[in-house]
Amino acid sequence: MILKDCLNQACRILIKNNIDEASLESEVLLRHVLYYDRVQLYQNMEQEFPTDKLKTLESVINRRIKGEPSAYITNHKEFYGLDFYVNSAVLIPRPETEHLVERALSLASGYKYPVIADIGTGSGAIAISLAVNIPSVKIIAVDISFEALKTADINCHRHNVNNRITLLCGNLLEPLPKKTDIIAANLPYVSREEITANSCEPKLALNGGEDGLDIIRLLCQQVGEKMNKDGHLLLEIGLRQKDAVIALLKGIPSVNEVEVIPDLSGIDRIVCASFG
Repeated sequence: MILKDCLNQACRILIKNNIDEASLESEVLLRHVLYYDRVQLYQNMEQEFPTDKLKTLESVINRRIKGEPSAYITNHKEFYGLDFYVNSAVLIPRPETEHLVERALSLASGYKYPVIADIGTGSGAIAISLAVNIPSVKIIAVDISFEALKTADINCHRHNVNNRITLLCGNLLEPLPKKTDIIAANLPYVSREEITANSCEPKLALNGGEDGLDIIRLLCQQVGEKMNKDGHLLLEIGLRQKDAVIALLKGIPSVNEVEVIPDLSGIDRIVCASFG
């Protein structure tokens, strides 16, 4: 069987099993099995698929139709133009989180030597994206999961920013050794009842309690002591959480202004609080 036919067959199997974006997913899985980039795949469409890799392809397709995300199968996910190693210890980076990175980059331009904390760093996607784009930045990346930090460390070395990112294990802002200029946090904000039993992603990175805001509340209690004057807090939030989060932030005495930034779907996604 040639590669083109193999790709089409994989796509049909994924469609039959109700996998979204089956065409893209089948391509990703085929490239993973063959160790091809996209150009190599399409240059070799008329070549025979290696028979010694058929069982591997069958295995990864079966994993996908059973619900395992392609990012975990391939151990790769692109975020903000960078390639990240991911595994089941970390949340898979989402495109909507790029809005948080963009706003953090804009805010950081107002500092000569910005100090940024990335809270709940997971794979390190936010911290590393910022470090790659701001040569003068120092970043402290915190996660409560040591396994997640091991993944972040792999990515820090992959992108050669390990000398500018300090990884700390602990609960939210508690490990921060000093005040920071910008705190960026993509914390768990899914309500407990919305988490499906068959979710492959770590519950620790998803579960925000009954209303999804338990962890955000804890951070808001800590942030006043960890933020420099004229600093900024960036939070990613979920659907219908805007009003509750704004109320939390306005209850912090040193907060001057709160701004809400929608994602490309028009959903209120990033909340930015400015401190005085």
